[in-house]
Amino acid sequence: MHFLLLYDVVADYTERRVPLRAGHLAHAWAAVERGELLLGGALADPPDGAVLLFKCDSPAPVEAFARADPYVVNGVVTRWRVRPWTTVVGEGATTPIRELK
Repeated sequence: MHFLLLYDVVADYTERRVPLRAGHLAHAWAAVERGELLLGGALADPPDGAVLLFKCDSPAPVEAFARADPYVVNGVVTRWRVRPWTTVVGEGATTPIRELK
């Protein structure tokens, strides 16, 4: 199943993340290597959040990721939430639907 991890961030996010970025990226790449995190990145114009796409059997690894993320631990992320995402179209869809019968 796919899960989205949605981050809301502080107003001066692009500046405040700088000293934490190496730790955040190492944390994210470790999740990629475990096969959990598929894509992630900051929203732009305005840079007011981030979205990370996970593929896991439950939300537990996503929640654990967020709780240990240096951006969350150090207050750069002001709010986070995990949402299950039912993907139905595309090569990586977990429940592909080609046509309704």
